[in-house]
Amino acid sequence: MELTLLGTGAPDGLPRHGCPCAACAAAVGEEARAATSLLIDGALLIDLTPGAALAAARAGYSLVGVRQVLLSHPHAGPAVEFPAGLPAPGRVPDGRTLSLISGHRVRAVALDSPGTGYEVTGPDGTRLLYLPPGAAAAGLPDRAEPYDMVLLDVLGRPDALAALRASGAVGATTDVLAVHLDHTAPPGRELHRRLATAGARAVPDGRTLTVGEYHAVPDLPRRTLVLGGARSGKSLEAERRLAAFPDVLYVATGGTRESDPEWAARVAAHRDRRPGSWRTAETCDLPPLLAEDGPPLLIDCLALWLTDAMDSVSAWDDEKWAHGGERALRERVSALVAAVRATTRTVVAVSNEVGAGIVPATASGRRFRDELGRLNAAFAEECEQVLLVVAGQPLPLRG
Repeated sequence: MELTLLGTGAPDGLPRHGCPCAACAAAVGEEARAATSLLIDGALLIDLTPGAALAAARAGYSLVGVRQVLLSHPHAGPAVEFPAGLPAPGRVPDGRTLSLISGHRVRAVALDSPGTGYEVTGPDGTRLLYLPPGAAAAGLPDRAEPYDMVLLDVLGRPDALAALRASGAVGATTDVLAVHLDHTAPPGRELHRRLATAGARAVPDGRTLTVGEYHAVPDLPRRTLVLGGARSGKSLEAERRLAAFPDVLYVATGGTRESDPEWAARVAAHRDRRPGSWRTAETCDLPPLLAEDGPPLLIDCLALWLTDAMDSVSAWDDEKWAHGGERALRERVSALVAAVRATTRTVVAVSNEVGAGIVPATASGRRFRDELGRLNAAFAEECEQVLLVVAGQPLPLRG
């Protein structure tokens, strides 16, 4: 089964008409995208969008062989010019299957938002799933057969991809394509880097793909350290890297602080941002978690872990630090680093980068700064990927 992507953008396209934003300004050449539309084996057209006939011609195809036009969502963009000779567009009721004379079978998939998803099985038995913008499949079975290809709004609904993975509908060999891309997506290489962390990819408009053909997508590095200053976006970057995966265990090392409403507000903001399928563990006892098998861990953050570790060895007291505290802290840090080295779990850890700021006025403050720098360096040495987030922009330092 061959799939030609006549468009890969959001309903308003990219760049959006009249929009002065940086993403729209950068959307030129292969980064410019028409509204998403799929042409399958020249016989089935899903989502009739403006300029479909011209887009097909640019890709080297004609629409004269199209036998069925299906719509997945209401079109709110520019007026659609209906190409002459095409059958009238329609929609398949949820759960129903449509058999085409071309040998394709189309099953309508119920969604958690208005619209219809389509599962298409080709004459050769290959299967793809297409979901409209902002939608996730509803009522997924506990054990689904993996599709050969899935096309969905990866950046807008990473939880939809996570649910498909949890059900088995997306497996290790499923080709996951990001469509419905709009100006909230980062431009250029950052788009492809962010999609790769979700096990997905994007292709330019007009590209023809063979469904079932294997395409290697960079795997999520098993151990990642995300560094950054205060309010740099480091926690959001770490969460994005796991948002498309189910059953993540969020390890909060900060705990709760009674009679501190500002801290409670910070914790609530982090919690509200996480997918509903994630679980939370409030602990600083990290080595046992790293030693266990299980779902990915998101550890936020190492600076708070170090604070707890320094508390436990009375590292703030100069005399106690000199008489056993320093040695005890080194042992705790070494145990954590060894656990990171030996873990088989996927780990994304967050830590503060404080070494570029003002030199602390107290000996204990300078001690914390120095120890955090040492911890970050030792932890990073065991990670396949290290990122520094500055002003919300992730800069790869390794991997």
